[in-house]
Amino acid sequence: MPTKRQVLGDFYYKEARRKGYRSRSALKLREIAVHYGLIRRGDYVADLGAAPGGWLQVERDLVGDRGLVVGIDLSFIRPLPYENVRLIRGDISDPAVLEELQKISGRQMDVVVSDLAPKFSGIHDLDHARQIELARVALTSASKILRRGGCMVIKVLMGSEFNTFLKDVERSFAHVKAFKPKASRESSSEIYLICKGFGGRLTGITHV
Repeated sequence: MPTKRQVLGDFYYKEARRKGYRSRSALKLREIAVHYGLIRRGDYVADLGAAPGGWLQVERDLVGDRGLVVGIDLSFIRPLPYENVRLIRGDISDPAVLEELQKISGRQMDVVVSDLAPKFSGIHDLDHARQIELARVALTSASKILRRGGCMVIKVLMGSEFNTFLKDVERSFAHVKAFKPKASRESSSEIYLICKGFGGRLTGITHV
């Protein structure tokens, strides 16, 4: 883990503070969204694992006044001052949470982003397995709320189960790219899957 001095001296930490984002990781999503053109004006976006809300800020900037952003997390998220940013506190694997999302949106989402992460133990293999499990939950949830042709961003940790999970994602999306944002620490094994062209359903998911 980085020391407090390393964090405070980190360029991206300072940049996030300067821009008023709640989290350093907001810069990761902004880089992804701009580089791949994932989130556009008027889009409906579901954010899985949205606390503390930094990604929500970026998403709202990108969708503008006509879009909708819905953040979901087990933890409390301090509300943002926008009528089109809605919050749901709950477990994304709970059908009731997805039902609430669908009531709020009134239609399928254009984009689903997942920054879901477990409480890290410091044991890489264990953390990797837990992260992949959450990524599978996110993928399954997206299959129920994402429109055909829609896009998704999924955070994963590199490890032994990565290739199997990647193949599952590739069966459901026309284009999948692994991308490490500049704002990710070099020491981190995290990587984001950029997924475009959802086929409308999951196919051949492999459980490990």
